[in-house]
Amino acid sequence: MSQTDIEIVVDDPTAPEEDSPSIVSSGTIEILVCLLLLALAITLGYDNWRTGASWDATGPEPGYFPFYLSVILGGGSLYGLIAALVARRAALVARRAAAGSFVTRAQARRVMAVFGPTLLFCLVTQFLGLYVASFLLIAAFMRLVGKIALWKSLLTAFLFTAIMFVTFDIAFDVIMPKGPLEAAFGH
Repeated sequence: MSQTDIEIVVDDPTAPEEDSPSIVSSGTIEILVCLLLLALAITLGYDNWRTGASWDATGPEPGYFPFYLSVILGGGSLYGLIAALVARRAALVARRAAAGSFVTRAQARRVMAVFGPTLLFCLVTQFLGLYVASFLLIAAFMRLVGKIALWKSLLTAFLFTAIMFVTFDIAFDVIMPKGPLEAAFGH
């Protein structure tokens, strides 16, 4: 057997359990997404119709192309919604499950372990600035999710944040959200 035929299997101790109960089915998510996209298409279509969605003597009005794009989005959303409802009806008539599981409870916990801190990062950025919020997010993720040593987490977060500061604020002079720490150092 050659070295390329050897398969390395690494078990993930934090992987979600196979028998975790389903929170929502794929069919339900399909219907929800189609309804949200349809609402977006109606909103965009109305707004672009209001600003002008026709062709005048000088050419298209400002809402012309966006209006027709919203019509296409609405048509695609309606098609998807009807297809999902027909599939769900056929599955119920046949007395089967409407669709496979979209997400299980264990999978949702893992997603929320990333989504929660990322949402908090967005809020903290408003008060402490991008660099302090980035430092806190990176250090917390490495320590709490990755189970990496505290000194490695802090060092990596500091180095990444410092490199980001030098790159954006100093080298490229890009305006980034600042907080009280940057103000204390005169930036």
